[in-house]
Amino acid sequence: MSRTQKNKATEYHLGLLKGKLARLRAELIEVKSSGPKGEGLTGDARVALIGFPSVGKSTLLSTMTDTEAAATPGRWEYNGAVIQLLDLPGIIEGASQGIGRGKQVVSTARTADRPLLEKELEAVPNIYLKIKTGGGISYNATCKQSELNEKFVYNLLHQYRIFNAEILVREDVTIDDFIDAVVANRIYLPCLYVYNKIDAITIEEIDKIAREDHTVVVSVEQDLNMDTLKQKIWEYLSFLRVYTKRHRPDSQQGATIEDACRSIHKSLLDNFKYALVWGKSAKHNPQRVNMLHELSDDDVIEIVHK
Repeated sequence: MSRTQKNKATEYHLGLLKGKLARLRAELIEVKSSGPKGEGLTGDARVALIGFPSVGKSTLLSTMTDTEAAATPGRWEYNGAVIQLLDLPGIIEGASQGIGRGKQVVSTARTADRPLLEKELEAVPNIYLKIKTGGGISYNATCKQSELNEKFVYNLLHQYRIFNAEILVREDVTIDDFIDAVVANRIYLPCLYVYNKIDAITIEEIDKIAREDHTVVVSVEQDLNMDTLKQKIWEYLSFLRVYTKRHRPDSQQGATIEDACRSIHKSLLDNFKYALVWGKSAKHNPQRVNMLHELSDDDVIEIVHK
């Protein structure tokens, strides 16, 4: 790339090289488990702690999980579920543009505020990209593009072995913007803002912060409001506790009998005849249902096979 003169004639060639470089970088920085092969998520869910330096993420992790090393995922048991807590390295202002290895984690020396954190987490061009199972590549732009064109989009996606996708570009974006959108392949997850060190501010300030949406205020060191935080994390995970006779949580919100069977052992589906359900989702106790029956929290089920 350094040997290639930058002009209109070489834009396309340089764009494809940038795409290859981004793909190789993504492979290098891909998060891998430090444990034995096949070991990754252990438990029923994973909660990632992301934020700026010196806000108490490591202390929060060690308090909730009795884990000393911040680099090690902690295991936290709550309401019968095992939840993995992972402390990510601190992010810095400009992380979404790659500053400070930001695209590996998305640290600034100053105290961070919520709008700044949101800016780094949400900084993304207005590009809609949906990978499909068929139909080829459909590319549309709602405004004139100064750099992007259909030929480049097709060839870049083929580099990433994407042959079926729907792309809609709603603003004039750069080639680098489109490469970032392809590499990121973002999945949006629930987010809970945790404000630590409330013992250092006034009651009026705490009250103002606590009224914001998706927010919990705590003091990890003083053990203030930690029970509320744990309950909120549980709520945001949207777990349902569906019990067999062994009483263990099996599913998440919106789960069916089929999901519960699969979480126990997929062989249950092969010989499934019907199920009996006791609980909120049953019209009467017990109710005989098929595998499409949607479960509620605290339901108890019995699987009957052929």
